[in-house]
Amino acid sequence: MEYVIVLMAALAHAIWNGLVKNSDDKLLSLTFVRFIGLILGLVIIATQPSLPMSIMPYVLIASAIHFVYFYCLINTYKLGDFSQVYPISRGLAPLLVLFAGVFFVQDNLTFGQVIGTLLICLGLMALAVSNQKLAAKPLVFAIATAFCIAGYTLVSGIGVRLSGAFLVYAAWLEVVTGTGVLLFSLNRRGTEFVSYGMRQWKHGTLTGVLSIGGYTAALWAMTQIPISSVAVLRETSIIFAALIGGYVLKEKFASGRLLASSIVVIGITCLIFL
Repeated sequence: MEYVIVLMAALAHAIWNGLVKNSDDKLLSLTFVRFIGLILGLVIIATQPSLPMSIMPYVLIASAIHFVYFYCLINTYKLGDFSQVYPISRGLAPLLVLFAGVFFVQDNLTFGQVIGTLLICLGLMALAVSNQKLAAKPLVFAIATAFCIAGYTLVSGIGVRLSGAFLVYAAWLEVVTGTGVLLFSLNRRGTEFVSYGMRQWKHGTLTGVLSIGGYTAALWAMTQIPISSVAVLRETSIIFAALIGGYVLKEKFASGRLLASSIVVIGITCLIFL
């Protein structure tokens, strides 16, 4: 059941990233997503037991990493094709989580996880040499995004386990992160966010619900199964992203990208089932 929920979260993640990529204003679109999370987070905090103060450092550190992640994500999508940069950022992250997990979370690597990791590396190399060359700037931002994903995954995974209340932890994460993003956006764009929200509230609400629901589901899964397994299984979103980029966003679709993404998913399968 946990794995099915993470797969659904992976699909939700690919869809909301595609919606942000396809929006006419990526900063305001992302701001609206976080605004939805801020409102929902406040409701949960007001109606649920409080989070222990000892857990707040995890929330603050994870939120700080999220701010850097959003900056890298927006620039990645501005500079590169969704179906190309998304697999790189999402495919590299589980390798970093697995490596860090050995030292910080003490995950025991099985033979299948080793094979799966090698296959993911192969998939990433195939992506790097796919038909369309990737320029240096989007590549740098995609790699930086991967490090951010690995960072907040590990910090939140440890924090949510210690909290014993995944929903309240997720709510505080949304409130802190949402407040920061909203203040940044208001500083950069003033009241444009209000007019954007009135025009695009349906698009923004759908994107927000998918983003918040998917990540909350992943946080819950981290309390049930190893963090590295959740991190890796979420990356099945790579395949969904490749399909969204090629068939929905009408990006130039190189068959090499789909093949490379398929290799990554085979690696993910080995990590989980071997």
